[in-house]
Amino acid sequence: MQMLEGLNEAQKAAAGHVEGPMMVVAGAGSGKTRVLTHRIAHLIDQGVDPFSILSLTFTNKAAREMKDRIGRIVGDSEARNIWMGTFHSVFARILRIESERINFPSNFTIYDTQDSRSVIKDVIKGLGLDDKLYKPNSIHGRISGAKNNLIGPADYARNPDIVGEDQQAGRPRIAEIYARYDARLQRSGAMDFDDLLFKTNVLLRDFPDLLHKYQQKFAFILVDEYQDTNFAQYMIIRQLGAARENVCVVGDDAQSIYSFRGANIQNILNFQRDYPDCVVYKLEQNYRSTKNIVEAANAVIAKNQDQIRKEVWTGNDEGEKIDVHRALSDNDEGSFVADAILTTRSRRQAENSDFAILYRTNAQSRSFEEQLRKRNVPYRIYGGLSFYQRKEIKDLIAYFRLVANPSDDEGFKRVVNYPARGIGKTTMDRLTVAAANHECSIWDVLRDPMRKPEDLKGAAWGKLQDFGTMIEGFATKLETASAFDLGHHIAQHTGLLRELHKDKTPEGVARYENVEELLAGMKEFSDQVDPAAPDAVRTMGDFLIDVALLTDADQDDGDDNKVSLMTIHAAKGLEYPYVYIVGLEENLFPSQMALNTREELEEERRLFYVALTRAEKKATLSYALTRYRWGQLQQNEPSRFIEEVDEQYLNLPVVDARRPEPFDFNAARSSFYKPMPSARSGGAPPKPGMRKVSDTRTATSGAPASSPASGTAVGGIEAGVEVKHARFGKGKVLKLEGEAPNVKATVFFPSAGQKQLLLKFAKLEVIG
Repeated sequence: MQMLEGLNEAQKAAAGHVEGPMMVVAGAGSGKTRVLTHRIAHLIDQGVDPFSILSLTFTNKAAREMKDRIGRIVGDSEARNIWMGTFHSVFARILRIESERINFPSNFTIYDTQDSRSVIKDVIKGLGLDDKLYKPNSIHGRISGAKNNLIGPADYARNPDIVGEDQQAGRPRIAEIYARYDARLQRSGAMDFDDLLFKTNVLLRDFPDLLHKYQQKFAFILVDEYQDTNFAQYMIIRQLGAARENVCVVGDDAQSIYSFRGANIQNILNFQRDYPDCVVYKLEQNYRSTKNIVEAANAVIAKNQDQIRKEVWTGNDEGEKIDVHRALSDNDEGSFVADAILTTRSRRQAENSDFAILYRTNAQSRSFEEQLRKRNVPYRIYGGLSFYQRKEIKDLIAYFRLVANPSDDEGFKRVVNYPARGIGKTTMDRLTVAAANHECSIWDVLRDPMRKPEDLKGAAWGKLQDFGTMIEGFATKLETASAFDLGHHIAQHTGLLRELHKDKTPEGVARYENVEELLAGMKEFSDQVDPAAPDAVRTMGDFLIDVALLTDADQDDGDDNKVSLMTIHAAKGLEYPYVYIVGLEENLFPSQMALNTREELEEERRLFYVALTRAEKKATLSYALTRYRWGQLQQNEPSRFIEEVDEQYLNLPVVDARRPEPFDFNAARSSFYKPMPSARSGGAPPKPGMRKVSDTRTATSGAPASSPASGTAVGGIEAGVEVKHARFGKGKVLKLEGEAPNVKATVFFPSAGQKQLLLKFAKLEVIG
């Protein structure tokens, strides 16, 4: 049991499990990565062949960290033989081995989102459709959703429900676009990101011998973040694990927040149904956060109906209460957070990298960026334009892709006239039409005189042939040259480096430096030696696979001492000593788009849970009374999620925006309840038959009204009164509890059941 040393009892029990299906329900900060790594090390120590272990993650970074940890325990040579990586990287590897079965070349190109949307845009144009109605981004999302649910073009067109939805949306030809898009990818020898899972399922479904081969190969399967799997991933695991059922999944249903990407929380909720013999282990000790943060998060997530119940706890210190800040506007909110970071950084000798600002949507970053810049606080935005999406980088990589796979139409079109070679749009249009007529790639037209378009003039054809000869010359070095040597050769001999070097503007210099950085990265990649094959050359093909499968979490700008700004979705898996969760307003967080069903609202609540559990030492919640959205100034009410945090864990709004830590709680609390003109003055008059419930504090001094005893009427509300709530509709007050300004009403709503509401937030209207 040496491999299990250093684990707590719950972790040890999970990591020591060997045979049979198992599920590890891992609460936030409970050390699930330790369990995964130690379990793999334990399996190897028990004599399991590392080549027979399949370990799947959601980021390359997580896979590398796990492999490094395992290497330190059992040795690098053993760790290197594990089939470990992201779903997409592992199954891209299998597809390259087996691709001929589905009529793809082994050197197929992997299209990113931008490439895919470019193809879809071309298809829409070719069909003569309105791209304002058939928006490429929207159509791509529709196709992606279909692939994640294993619905191919033919099945899509035959499904009356799907076709009916498209017709109702006024876009009846999506099925046709999907079919043509799929055919274009096939002709180009390309797969999009969704195909890496879709085509793997096709292989396992249509070729029983391959299914048997990989079932026997992967004796043990481990899946991290199982709550984030979609249907395609679920089916791969089900099929590969069917023979032995040595399937181990690790995850936390309370952190399932990616339904917009196709993730299905039911995969983890129903794991015991899929594997009736499975053993469930629960990791409930949080090592990350203070007691206040852990217990506040528990109180919120307990309100969700769809969940695997667990009791997360921590042995850490009590910690500070969670500050709640009320700002007048979004700009005021940005100013408060920036000042709070400066003050905390100074008082606690903290680094910039200790702070994170988390928001619901990317658009919210503006006010925080402005205020941080004014104070010269360096920051980094996650989820912005990644290094590999910059134009100059995509241009050079398009050359690399074309050399490796000349059938790649998107790569061809991107670089055939860059740098300029006198090959214009008309020439390219004729080539594209010819390729469509012959149902082949543009490269096939270029290299086959019999397919040459009749209206293509000799000079243009000659320039195209020169381009083709150059690409073929590069291709002769594919198998012998290192990725760096060939990449540098291509950058020089295409004229791309020379073209970039001519631009001496600051932007031009930055573009040239970016290409230099890419080549430096290729040098580092090429110099890495595999001890198992020390003489093997790391080729351009190897590099392209590595780059195509990078995720946002794998990007690094080389300077870590910056405040982190990101959406909560991007923050999952990260942790910071000080976290600011901002924009906590109804219809922003929770999002207005997620209030139609209980399931949607529960995912928003899980998102808030994820945000809160990123904090180690201190969490701060903030909301703005007014915010510009879609060009309109909107009045806001605090998010219901603030109300759902038990008040014992909160410092209610800190009013002094220059002091992040409350110096006098009672004074701050009294000041908080002072009405603000921007939110309270004016407004529409009460509707006939209703009267506005009076505030629980005086309008002049801001001091709380005299504290009523439990059950005493407050502003016209008392037990037995009928009221109306903006979200729950009509209801009846059952009882009142507490003292102003924190009077709580228990109300029964026929549409929503019994609710407990703080009157200061609820904005109830008495019917009468």
